[in-house]
Amino acid sequence: MVEGELNRLLNLGQSLILGSYLSLIYIENSFAFHMPFAQTRQPQTPIYPSNPNQQNKPRERITPVWQLTDVQPTDWAYQALRSLVEPYGVIEGYPDGTWRGNRPLSRYEFAAALYAAMEYLRPVTKEEIEAINRLQSEFSTELAEIKGKFERSENRQGTAEPFSLTTKLTGQVLFAVSGVGDTQRADGSGERTDNNLTFGQRNRLTFDTSFTGKDRLRTRLQASNISRVDRATETSMARLSFQGDSGNQFEINRLNYRSPLGKKATIVVEAVGGGLNDIAEPINPLFGSSSEGSLSRFAARNPIYRQGNGSGVGMTYEFNDAVSLSFGYLAEEANDPRMGIGGGAYGAIAQLTFEPNERAAIALAYVRSYNNINTGTGSDRANDPFDDESEAISADSLGVQSSIEFTRNLTLSGWVGFTRATATDLPDNPQANILNWALMLAAKDLIKEGSLAGLMIGVPPKVINNDFAVDGSDYEDPDTSLQLEAFYRYPVMPNLAVTLGFLVVTNPEHNRDNDTIYLGTIRTTFSF
Repeated sequence: MVEGELNRLLNLGQSLILGSYLSLIYIENSFAFHMPFAQTRQPQTPIYPSNPNQQNKPRERITPVWQLTDVQPTDWAYQALRSLVEPYGVIEGYPDGTWRGNRPLSRYEFAAALYAAMEYLRPVTKEEIEAINRLQSEFSTELAEIKGKFERSENRQGTAEPFSLTTKLTGQVLFAVSGVGDTQRADGSGERTDNNLTFGQRNRLTFDTSFTGKDRLRTRLQASNISRVDRATETSMARLSFQGDSGNQFEINRLNYRSPLGKKATIVVEAVGGGLNDIAEPINPLFGSSSEGSLSRFAARNPIYRQGNGSGVGMTYEFNDAVSLSFGYLAEEANDPRMGIGGGAYGAIAQLTFEPNERAAIALAYVRSYNNINTGTGSDRANDPFDDESEAISADSLGVQSSIEFTRNLTLSGWVGFTRATATDLPDNPQANILNWALMLAAKDLIKEGSLAGLMIGVPPKVINNDFAVDGSDYEDPDTSLQLEAFYRYPVMPNLAVTLGFLVVTNPEHNRDNDTIYLGTIRTTFSF
């Protein structure tokens, strides 16, 4: 009798170990892969007897494992299921005669099954204990050998390097309805703007992979068909922050790797779609996002950060909690052997950032660029100050940008940017000076928590002085444009936000002879 009961106890213990192992795997994976949408309906669960001596269902009515329609004798866990279901009734199938072995086990279900199993283990008799002691004495040599192997294995595991690979997927879908007012184009042609309402979308899938828990490999796929509104007005001053058209074909538009280097340094390697703003923080926290922040390209960040893109490397070194230095280099055609890393367009940045506390920050940035003067935000002269006569434009740019949070809900930020461009392939190396500035005010949680209201006023890049002349006149912008933007982002639900915004550009192309441009858009952003 003792040996028979002991065999049943051993079978039950073996089954419990298997069930516990599988449950721990499930629980661990549940923490590693977070699902954003919670189930609204409790799944149907098997019956767990609260006490084996007072079961709600008679033993003879428990469905044997061999009668479960979705369990086969060839299944790897078949014997373990039999040891739990048939001899003890610790856990059983569903009323419809299925087991559903691939359904995840919840922590509640695991606790109920473990408790029911322990109820069977509690009434151990004196004879059973004596039998166990006799077996331990008889097999002491074998047990000692097993213990030694286990300890050696544990020691090897303790000295091994930990490794954990985790990939997180996030997605975003953006819909935009946009339109411009019926005015004359800003190119002096006298033609009217294309003022029909447009509807477009942008899809993004981002995979963030970590190998050590502290690094990040980011791969972003994007497909879009949002036409460039600036082409309807013939000025980059009306360019939206989220526009772009890939013909709805997915492409890798961002690929980079970021990792700590020691205790104070962080290195970033840009393979595809890198920008200087990925290396150095532009200090424009609430306006910088093209999907949830500013509507215009100009208001997203100081245009001098757009004088470098492509592939390259950067680093940030933190001297202390308040002061950091960032520097890096990006080449636009690094994969082309005719241009390479140093032969084509490039941009290099060095930035000193001071953050005395969590509410304030100021940064001084220097950018050295080559054939990257076109930021797609200012006038035609600012984007090409030498009227397409130069093919070797080097530029030195300085920028001061800052942000201060007056209250928990109110933030003021802004910048001033100055660029000196030199045509190194033209006689006397003419130079052009380009200036821009902007001021932004943002209010969070206005009317509803999670909302954002933003106001911006600024002067897009403008040529204020130029040694280069066309038809005897200095190639400068004659007047000054003001760009004004207002938007309100309303969170409909945690994963859905709608932004209503307006953009006004006075004296487009810094020319008072051009009509004021009015642009409106409704941007809807789904995130998951």
